[in-house]
Amino acid sequence: MPAAPARFVLTLSCGDRRGIVAAVANSIASQDCNIVESAQYGDPDSGRFFMRVSFAAPESVTKESFTSGFLPVATGYGFDWKLHDLAVKPRVMILVSKLGHCLNDLLYRNSIGQLPMDLVSVTSNHETMRRRVEGEGLPYHYVPVEGRTKAEQEAELLGLIEGERIDLVVLARYMQVLSDDLSGRLAGRVINIHHSFLPSFKGAKPYHRAHERGVKLIGATAHYVTAELDEGPIIEQDVGRVDHAMSAEEMVAIGRDIENTVLARAIKFHLEHRVLLNGSRTVVFR
Repeated sequence: MPAAPARFVLTLSCGDRRGIVAAVANSIASQDCNIVESAQYGDPDSGRFFMRVSFAAPESVTKESFTSGFLPVATGYGFDWKLHDLAVKPRVMILVSKLGHCLNDLLYRNSIGQLPMDLVSVTSNHETMRRRVEGEGLPYHYVPVEGRTKAEQEAELLGLIEGERIDLVVLARYMQVLSDDLSGRLAGRVINIHHSFLPSFKGAKPYHRAHERGVKLIGATAHYVTAELDEGPIIEQDVGRVDHAMSAEEMVAIGRDIENTVLARAIKFHLEHRVLLNGSRTVVFR
């Protein structure tokens, strides 16, 4: 039985101009590869062009050989580009504090193979979730904040991330604000779930502030982490309807389900290389 063809995803952005799609398609075809899925977007505001192409390749084509063959086109058009081998699953670390709903949801999705990732470990500033995580056969790293400086705590955290060769860090209700330095070091590699429909109700206790304001919709936002709190490029959002009769605690309960769904979608988009940065915004090819 012949081996299944290798699958790659090519993502790119550049200044918009004529001929980009044709040049990319011709280069892929010239290397005996077949396009399986393709999407593109030209942003009229920034003048940037974005493209994601998934293609199958024969056994003779490797990531290195394709890169060599594609380089003249990429150079000629000034592409900012990446080639991803779908046989290599991104290595993921989840960070969590005491609230376990997002963690539990991700552990379940991982157990049924819904997310194309290699979940390496879970790290927390509390011991609360140790039994749950180790029950899944995963390492649990306890990295406390108390009794030392933030710089010391983050140095240990960064050591774990680098030592485990982590590609993506997921803040699954990790109730610590990353420093400017750590946010910068991990730019584009950290996804956070915030329990409000940003840009509304940034910071702490958004459901309680939403209740005080009398909102009729609450939501959740998954975004990349930057130095500015809850200001990173937004990947995914969703909302749920609430009314005057609901307490703040009832809004919190409704919000948990929204957070789970939004975070899982954002992670999946990232793992499948469907998210491209466009300044402070994102282009998401669903």
